[in-house]
Amino acid sequence: MTLLQQIEKEVSLLPQSELAKFRSWFEEFNAKKWDKQFETDVKAGKLDQLADKAIADFRKGNFKNI
Repeated sequence: MTLLQQIEKEVSLLPQSELAKFRSWFEEFNAKKWDKQFETDVKAGKLDQLADKAIADFRKGNFKNI
């Protein structure tokens, strides 16, 4: 059995109250991981092309107020 399979099995056996706590923990954990990846991508310039296009579109008036 792989580690992932073991984790899945254990999570599936959690009582509702513990599952709610785990879900909350995992959502926060996942958000922090996503934020860190985003910061890394920004520093590496991976989003520069998208930002440049968005700015160019804005300057051309290609946008919609929301």
